Amino acid sequence: MSHLRYRLFVLLLTAAATAAVFSQDRPGLSIVELLEIPSLSQAQLSPDGGQLLYVLGEADWKENKRISHLWRQSVAGGEPVQLTRGENGESSPRWSPDGRLIAFVAKRGKDEHNQIYLLPAGGGEAEKLTEHKTAPSRLQWAPDGSSVYFLAEDPETEEKEKRDKLKDDVFAFDEDWRHRHLWRIPLENRTEERVTEGSFTITDYEVSLDGERWVFHRAPSPLLDSLWDSEIWVQDLDGNNARQLTRNDQPENGARISPDGRAVAFLSSTNAEWEPYYNDNLFVVSTTGGEPRLLLEDMPHEVQSARWSADGTGIFFVANTGVRSELFHVDVSSEELQQLTAGDHSLRGWSYLPEIETHVASVSTATNAGDVWIQSGDTPTQVTHLYDSLADEYFLPRQEAITWTGADGHPVEGLLFYPRDFKEGRRYPVAVQTHGGPRSSDRFGFGRWSSYVQVLADRGWLVFKPNYRGSTGYGDEHLRNMVGHYFDQAHLDVMTGVDHLIAAGLADPDRMIKMGWSGGGHMTNKIITHTDRFKAASSGAGASNWVSMYGQTDIRIHRGQWFGGSPWTENADIENYWRSSALSEIWKVTTPTLVLVGQNDRRVPATQSIELYRALRSNGVDTHLYMAPREPHGWRELRHELFKVNIELDWFEKHALGREYEWERAPGDEKDEHVVTDAEAEATATGSADTEVGRFSG
Repeated sequence: MSHLRYRLFVLLLTAAATAAVFSQDRPGLSIVELLEIPSLSQAQLSPDGGQLLYVLGEADWKENKRISHLWRQSVAGGEPVQLTRGENGESSPRWSPDGRLIAFVAKRGKDEHNQIYLLPAGGGEAEKLTEHKTAPSRLQWAPDGSSVYFLAEDPETEEKEKRDKLKDDVFAFDEDWRHRHLWRIPLENRTEERVTEGSFTITDYEVSLDGERWVFHRAPSPLLDSLWDSEIWVQDLDGNNARQLTRNDQPENGARISPDGRAVAFLSSTNAEWEPYYNDNLFVVSTTGGEPRLLLEDMPHEVQSARWSADGTGIFFVANTGVRSELFHVDVSSEELQQLTAGDHSLRGWSYLPEIETHVASVSTATNAGDVWIQSGDTPTQVTHLYDSLADEYFLPRQEAITWTGADGHPVEGLLFYPRDFKEGRRYPVAVQTHGGPRSSDRFGFGRWSSYVQVLADRGWLVFKPNYRGSTGYGDEHLRNMVGHYFDQAHLDVMTGVDHLIAAGLADPDRMIKMGWSGGGHMTNKIITHTDRFKAASSGAGASNWVSMYGQTDIRIHRGQWFGGSPWTENADIENYWRSSALSEIWKVTTPTLVLVGQNDRRVPATQSIELYRALRSNGVDTHLYMAPREPHGWRELRHELFKVNIELDWFEKHALGREYEWERAPGDEKDEHVVTDAEAEATATGSADTEVGRFSG
């Protein structure tokens, strides 16, 4: 597997993308067309390398959601075959070791929860394998194919079920959870066997290649904050010889046992001294115990997933390098590092099959939403061709990495998306989008519906995505600028990036808008208190008051790292929390601002958006709050997603461009002539925030 072979792989992809991206004569994607692009995920190569399984999620407007089914594609070519058609969809396909069966999870017929089903690899009728009282997840075959392992939440007690039926259902907040444990079901007798029990939760696991033992992550509870108290264990699968391998207060993930069973590789967002808040790094620890060893201490990138090589002497891993993600290999003994891919792309859903020494990954580019490629031996092969026609049928914007200098002289990088009919010397309206996390980065790729860069570029917008301070992939200094003070350089990086575009003659300073979701919403809330240069803004699920946010969110650990500890202790630095809160300077805001949030958001609860909305409205700022019923932190229902894009485009075009926007309708609604007016939108947004703020129309 030479470096040259992998470079050939990515150069082929890049050449194809470049040829298509400059085509300006094709129609642009509508919002509905963008929402209807199917999602390809969970690619699984058969043990012999001849067949690929994948999950394809497609929009169903009647059901108002995406429904996923299993598909099979021959690596040799030919048409893909749909294997399942259940009304509720299927997911988590896993090949049996002999390649004859496919295990997957689905909810069918009278199933109360998802169950495990078995399907002959050649097709046919699926057979239910489990009748578990709760939903199985994280399936893995035993190496000899005799059984299937899975994780499942403990069921409700009979007493609790009786009380629930009587609606005698008062519960203890943050205490009413059930542990998740490992189970096994042999194919011979199909009797479920419990592998673990006790007052702990298994969050992830892997069975060794010889089937004798397993490595697992064990946490005191399933709550998110418990991840910082979880540790890695190894144990024989007969229940003997349990050994704890890590002892720290940092979260670990992705533990994988070496082919010879002597070591475990894992990831953790810490450094060699086990201090918090670093890019995810790669560690190795002996299965007999001892101090874990940090590999590649000086590497600046964020390790995202890792697998042992076939001979166990090295580790392959995918790392976020800023605006790209790439495949690497490290020799465990010498720590010699080799980068195996290089291109304007993101690698997603990567896996490695050591038995046949083959890599599998979805490769997302400016013109391809993530078709699957494999690399085995000398020849890279594109297996799926689901997205080949996108560049032939639609205008897709050119993407470019740009760099500029932050306010303190630090280099910053981001992505620029060019509008249709771009001409040198002409200035364009600019949409500034900031990513969430903030421990993340915007990378080359087709993108998601929520940022709809294809639609914006088609309508003449320049789209700018800065990887501001706090982003991953640029080394620890860049990431850790937020430690102790969230808004130190992050917002200044955004604005110096904007000024860079203006100085380059690209951006029109009089036609700029700001938008973002989650961490991008936090940034939007900060920006509108920092400057009045934007004509409009949209804050999606953003924090407005870090003091109240600490008590409302389902994860608190990073908040304490940003602001110097909990706000609930004696001598707590409450001023630091408040100083970084948008509400502390909300009186400065004049920018017309939309506020969007899911009613069931636990990460950045809706109360944060309500506080922002009420503050803006009380100060006379043009604002509306739209709350999506049933939605968590990321919206999932198709009509809600369509509404988000419609309302934002309406808002931006009205305030920044002074032109009316015609709303897109959901398929099947074409006969409905109703159009949402500004007056109706305002009336909608001023409904009772104590019950359900806003409703959806259009």
